[in-house]
Amino acid sequence: MNATTNPRIKRLRFNSLAADVRLDKYLTQVLPQFSRAYLQRLIEQGSALVNGRKAKASQRLTMSDRVTVELPPSPGRPLPEPIPLTVIYEDEDIVVIDKPAGLTVHPAPGHPNHTLVNAVLAHCPGLTMNNDLMRPGIVHRLDKDTSGLTVIAKNDSAREYLAAQFKNRTVNKRYLVLVKGRLSPEQGVIEAPIGRDPHRRRRMAVVESGKQATTQYQVREYLDNYTLVEVSPLTGRTHQIRVHLSAIGCPVAGDSTYGTRSAHLDRQFVHAYCLGFRLPSTKVYQEFSSPLAADLEQALECLARNG
Repeated sequence: MNATTNPRIKRLRFNSLAADVRLDKYLTQVLPQFSRAYLQRLIEQGSALVNGRKAKASQRLTMSDRVTVELPPSPGRPLPEPIPLTVIYEDEDIVVIDKPAGLTVHPAPGHPNHTLVNAVLAHCPGLTMNNDLMRPGIVHRLDKDTSGLTVIAKNDSAREYLAAQFKNRTVNKRYLVLVKGRLSPEQGVIEAPIGRDPHRRRRMAVVESGKQATTQYQVREYLDNYTLVEVSPLTGRTHQIRVHLSAIGCPVAGDSTYGTRSAHLDRQFVHAYCLGFRLPSTKVYQEFSSPLAADLEQALECLARNG
């Protein structure tokens, strides 16, 4: 294994030592300091190449394959910040938080601090960092401008237990979403693969080569030329709810990325109001709920008056 460095990116080059092994599994063997999920994200971003070409995590290697990995410079540990949190539930393993809109979940390039992770580190000084330093305790994410419930694991065993539930789709996630237009039929399932928009790489889109994605919905109420919908994403793709609803012609109100801005809102109308899962401590299923955020409640009141 040879290594070369420059001020910005560390490169590792090596020849595969075993044939017929998945690329992501092989990388976890030679780069054990990183989680498999983190390495899969690098592969998806094109930072892991096989014979100079972009590959899939599931690609099986041969003895003659050459794999090149570009690793971003090791980030520093996120620092605790005294950011106020609304804690819905807490025990020795987890903390359930009602996240406000405008708060990013974890540090990322260009956004190194003032995130939910920084706030949680201040609230839970003993939080296990695991090997994904920028996302300690994170098992699922909410978009920056989505409000509502999220769960943080305080230790590795709780994180693994929760992650398995998300992977097996046994977590009950329900959102209240306001969309533009009158959504019909009143109940339905949207099944469409989601991947990077080939024309606008910062966006996601329904694309044939994307990952399978399923979203259930149930109309709650029609308001003027809008529809209040209860949405349950059965998969967890990036921007899934917003992409799927836009794809069927009813974009989320206030969503400037996949729809249009709204005179009633300063952000997208998406609120994670219900989250249910088995507690790591007792293995008993429990549901948590969050009232609709004040700005979203005000938007509904304005639409009701107009109607």
